[in-house]
Amino acid sequence: MKKMMVALPMAALVTACGGGGGSESGGKGSEIRIVGSSTVYPFTTAVAEEFQRANAGSSVIVESTGTGAGIKLFCGGVGEQFPDAVNASRPMKAAEYADCEKNGAKNIIELPVGIDGLTLIEAKGQKPMNLTVAQIYQALAATPFGKPQTAQTWADIDPSLPATKIRVLGPPPTSGTRDSLAELILEKGCDSDPAMKALKEKDKDAHKTTCTKVREDGAYVEAGENDNLLVQKVSAAPGTLGVLGYSFLEENLDKVMPVTIAGIAPTEATISDLSYPGARKLFVYFKGEHMTAKPAIKQFIAAFAKAWGPGGMLSGRGLVPLGAADLGAANAQATALKPLDKASLK
Repeated sequence: MKKMMVALPMAALVTACGGGGGSESGGKGSEIRIVGSSTVYPFTTAVAEEFQRANAGSSVIVESTGTGAGIKLFCGGVGEQFPDAVNASRPMKAAEYADCEKNGAKNIIELPVGIDGLTLIEAKGQKPMNLTVAQIYQALAATPFGKPQTAQTWADIDPSLPATKIRVLGPPPTSGTRDSLAELILEKGCDSDPAMKALKEKDKDAHKTTCTKVREDGAYVEAGENDNLLVQKVSAAPGTLGVLGYSFLEENLDKVMPVTIAGIAPTEATISDLSYPGARKLFVYFKGEHMTAKPAIKQFIAAFAKAWGPGGMLSGRGLVPLGAADLGAANAQATALKPLDKASLK
């Protein structure tokens, strides 16, 4: 787990009010605690560093726990022992919101902060690979199209592909990136078969298992939440692919290169217009119940909004800005801080 803390004198770390999970405030102090997505982590830490420099006496702690694990911590309750915010590389789920609500966190504020591209990478210097979503699904699914998984090399899936052993390093089930892999790539690849589309209408649970369950025979390796380490492993192992966010590809183009999907490479342009199959929005969720006791949270949100637009600090860190309409809505939300409508969640 990665963790970033902007250090301050102990006197500055004023503790939140002493309430437990049932209290109605997050504490009277200037410390903000954020957990969640490893993909959003570098963007939030960059804003946190700038925020601390501009606001003496403030402290922001950011931990990379993965989206799912982070939301579980965030939704654990209200009070000083629970996070103020959670980074997410996918939207919050209805079941997760229900947990928040059950534990007293009923005022959840969603902020879309930008767009990322779920990216497949390989070591630099290899013959570039171009895969379809169907081929990626066939390579990684436990039971592709409901049949036993027998493919050991990419050529087993399509003779035009290299006879290289299938080995893909990717995120664990607790990661929002894993959820995005399932939704944006695996499920779409699965539904390229009309029989799978029919199965979705007939039995959604069976469809989900067939389309998103990943093989467990070593071809797919859960590489944890440390994306920089994943880059190092892929760059040192020609033939191995990796799954991570676009910003980590952009930062490491001297070591790795992208795998194109359906002939489209991940770039700022193809991610921004959502033509790249792996394009996805990124979010930060804040706990409204903590804002009265921690006014610094609203100031932090304002700092984030200043950083996420075109030409903002985060565009230089690999975050692709939202399109004009979505950006306008995000800027308005950063001021209005309208609570999330649970009816909009899946």
